[in-house]
Amino acid sequence: MENTLGLEIIEVVEQAAIASARWMGKGEKNIADQVAVEAMRERMNKIHMRGRIVIGEGERDDAPMLYIGEEVGICTQENAEAFCNPDELVEIDIAVDPCEGTNLVAYGQPGSMAVLAISEKGGLFAAPDFYMKKLAAPPAAKGKVDINKSATENLKILAECLDRAVEELVIVVMKRDRHAGLIKEIRDAGARVSLISDGDVGAAISCGFAGTNIHALMGIGAAPEGVISAAAMRAMGGHFQGQLIYDPEVVQTGLIGESKQANIDRLKSMNITDPDKVYDAHELASGETVLFAGCGITTGNLMQGVRFFGGGARTQSLVISNQSSTARFVDTIHMSGQPKVVQLH
Repeated sequence: MENTLGLEIIEVVEQAAIASARWMGKGEKNIADQVAVEAMRERMNKIHMRGRIVIGEGERDDAPMLYIGEEVGICTQENAEAFCNPDELVEIDIAVDPCEGTNLVAYGQPGSMAVLAISEKGGLFAAPDFYMKKLAAPPAAKGKVDINKSATENLKILAECLDRAVEELVIVVMKRDRHAGLIKEIRDAGARVSLISDGDVGAAISCGFAGTNIHALMGIGAAPEGVISAAAMRAMGGHFQGQLIYDPEVVQTGLIGESKQANIDRLKSMNITDPDKVYDAHELASGETVLFAGCGITTGNLMQGVRFFGGGARTQSLVISNQSSTARFVDTIHMSGQPKVVQLH
């Protein structure tokens, strides 16, 4: 799968990032999302595959969607049998967030990305558009920290695993009212807190790389993005756990349904019989082959954002594969129109 689709999924996230970046700083988050969706869909429909969106977007915040169940790829189009050999057909499940951090793009803030994860059919957890309690940590702490432990306990374990003092740890938490107690506990334990307004996929993945000065992600964020994060962390050997949050009173947003019971019923309809189950990265991204791809829209901890110049644009992307045990940073110049001098600023 990596050899077949690796380069093409890079181009998928690149095209989404470029389209969205043209709306950076214009205060139009829905348009920034819409153009990313359209660019991502257009490029995916040029890939020789039969793809199915298992995690899309838009249900919770009424944004434009690559909807769950949508089929993409050349081999899903009319008369596909004429040019798709069933013996060579690649069938994959796809989780997407064409513009992860729409507010970050709209207001010109760092850390937004176009991201997706792919695996063979059945290889990604079909998460509802609920919320998820998350714990991401570096590979050294894999299987040692635990989402069921308190933040204080996990900070002590993390410090031991990384051979550093708790006071040297930086924990990313989304700036939300629901996290007031968590933030206080982390600070009281001696660790430092880095608050973000959006974009916890980048924060989770940053835990897997040394030198980012991010040592864990804690707190509650969107469940679909949790699966994408889990796919990346599984591919790079990092720690990730997620637990679905279905009680509207916990998330304090009013965006996940009218009642706790209605949400439990919905989970049952999706064959999720244990709503409180804690999932690890291998359960959220269970496929034999798992690929993650992301491209910076605005500059963040891991990647530069899109930079435009006369005649083109420059992007930086990240592809993580469990098949080859690699994390590749890809720097790309996209040339358009008349050839001009390529700027490397």
